[in-house]
Amino acid sequence: MLISTLRAEKKERRALIYIVVTIVLLASAPSFISESLVITMITVLMYATLTLSWTMFSGPTRLVSLATAVLFGVGVYVSAVLRGSMPIELIVLIGGALAFILALAIGVLTLRLKGVYFILFTFGVTALVGNATLWWETHVTGTVGRHIEGASNSVVYLLMVIIFSLALLAAFILRNSAAGMALRGIGENQTAAEHIGIHVTRLKVLIFAGTAIFMGATGAVMATRWRYVDPSLAFDPLISFLPVVMAIFGGISRLYGPILGTIVLIVLREFLITEYPYVYLLIFGVTLIGVVLWLPGGLVEQAEKLIFRLKIEWIKLKMRWKRWRTA
Repeated sequence: MLISTLRAEKKERRALIYIVVTIVLLASAPSFISESLVITMITVLMYATLTLSWTMFSGPTRLVSLATAVLFGVGVYVSAVLRGSMPIELIVLIGGALAFILALAIGVLTLRLKGVYFILFTFGVTALVGNATLWWETHVTGTVGRHIEGASNSVVYLLMVIIFSLALLAAFILRNSAAGMALRGIGENQTAAEHIGIHVTRLKVLIFAGTAIFMGATGAVMATRWRYVDPSLAFDPLISFLPVVMAIFGGISRLYGPILGTIVLIVLREFLITEYPYVYLLIFGVTLIGVVLWLPGGLVEQAEKLIFRLKIEWIKLKMRWKRWRTA
């Protein structure tokens, strides 16, 4: 028991060191990479933050949330309304806070439900808020979209690094905490979790709302990058689906799995858009279907299996070598 505990603590310390090194490298990256790569990194950080935030709740509980787009879109419209009258840092905080409040309301209404009902409700909320915003823009404000005062790439990148770093640290802390263990218990058997004294609904609501802060903050930052938003852009359903696919592609069994999945799929998407602009969605869709069919455990699980096989082969090779030398 003591040996397993020491090993777990050693793994946690090692993971924390990797996280700190990653944050330092990201923060210093603009000093040694090109401007075009900084722009690509902004997109990667956006989706990595959304994917990590989705994984924190949906990974252990196995409740697939499709509310990412509406929580992200709330942050986008906060930036659209307030940009120019407030500092961008304050706008980001307000975007995260409003996303938290909306997610809290969604959680209170739906997290007593199970299975497909939660999925349908979260997807329906995205459509509802998007269409309500479109009606308001058309009939009340008299416009279909809004122009937003932009921010420089360096400012957007720095803010995204901060949000991503906070999300990464939150995911690490949650994964190694009692709350994270309780969430995994809920995902395995909710009834059993209730019987051992876990406040299932309260825990699910709080974690779901807490992860929404990063989604709303990300939307508030990215709105200044786009400079023009309308409801179809802010509440794009693809923003709900891509983090799910990226998490599955990378593998939700490890903390770095969703990040790895995000990097690979974003690079693939950028390549397809550049090389095959007219059929990239078709190729991208076929690729995603292939991922679901042939990589059920994600890249992380496949990489671990490959490393394990290589270790076995290496041990076999050493044993053969010893036999040959002693023969």
